Amino acid sequence: MYLIQTIISFFRDKQYRDLIFTAGIIIGIGTVVYHYLEGWTWFDSLYFSVITLSTVGYGDISPQTTGGKAFTMVYVIVGIGIILSFVNAFYAHYAEVLEQELEKRSNKKKQKKT
Repeated sequence: MYLIQTIISFFRDKQYRDLIFTAGIIIGIGTVVYHYLEGWTWFDSLYFSVITLSTVGYGDISPQTTGGKAFTMVYVIVGIGIILSFVNAFYAHYAEVLEQELEKRSNKKKQKKT
């Protein structure tokens, strides 16, 4: 329940929406570049972009062209920082929402006791 509340409140905040937009743009850029440089399908390009920036790196597909490899080096350095910022902001926001909810519950219990 807290996760759903967090996601909804996350989208309501302009600062967080901008971060989501930036992360989406980075993944979109990677998808387009891999599609054209490597000749992959749109889905494979999106898959590789997400897997690369999430640092999972299954290794089932990888760039074969020099341009693709060079782009990947830059993409990882820039993209991972942005994705980690997104994850960190989401976690901090989630922790804040959870803390507020626990405080509300605590106050309700105190009111019932008096």
